[in-house]
This record gives sequence, structure tokens and C-alpha cells, in this order.
Amino acid sequence: MNENLLKSFAGNNGATAGVIAKSEIALQWPLPVDYKDFLKNTNGGEGFVGENYLILWTAEELAQFNNEYQVKDYAPGLVLFGSDGGGEGYAFDTRTIPAPIVRVPFIGMDLAYIRPMADSFSEFLNKLAEKS
Repeated sequence: MNENLLKSFAGNNGATAGVIAKSEIALQWPLPVDYKDFLKNTNGGEGFVGENYLILWTAEELAQFNNEYQVKDYAPGLVLFGSDGGGEGYAFDTRTIPAPIVRVPFIGMDLAYIRPMADSFSEFLNKLAEKS
């Protein structure tokens, strides 16, 4: 991944493999390899990627926030991992393998309203950086 993409993003210290594994167990879903690699280096954070604001949750927050947003009830198959800092969340669509990244509104969360963003986490970051 191009580190320059995250020059205006305030990331946290990386997560341990054990923390990431606990998150996968709590989510009952294996996180994509490129996303796990990101978590190992930068365990969430927030800031700009290109001109787009991005909040990425820590590995420890993933299951908690997915439960609090009641994703299984309103958008089954999605695993939220962050947001745009406004009214939209970013999620993996686990109904497809590999799981693409989608955007979904927090209010009125429903699978009918998801919008495709990227085929992978790395591609997602690159597309955010390009959309200026």
C-alpha cells in the first residue's frame, strides 16, 4: 500500500495478531488479508484520504459497533468497518467471496441502499485518494 495515501490520516498503533483473531471470532467471519495487514500496521484512526474524510474503527471496536448498529437485523451479510464521518458507513459485503467494499447509510440501513465502492480494502483506499 502506498503510505502517501495516508499522509493526512491519523492512524493508531497496529493491532496484534491475537486482537485481530479475537475480532474475527466475535464477527464470525475471517477478515480479508489486505485489511488484516492494514490493522497490523494501523489499527483504525481518522483523517483525510485524498479529499475524503475517513474514520476506520479499531479491531477491538468492529464487533461492538456492528452489534450497536444492529447490522445483522438491518443489513445482514455486511460487516461495517468505518464511516465517512457523516451518515454513511463502509462495510465488507460478506455475501460475496471475496467480499467487496460497499457504502451504506446508517439511517435507513438496508441492503437495498448499498453502493459498491471497491473489490478490496486496498482498492478502496486508492479510490478514496483518487476522488478529489
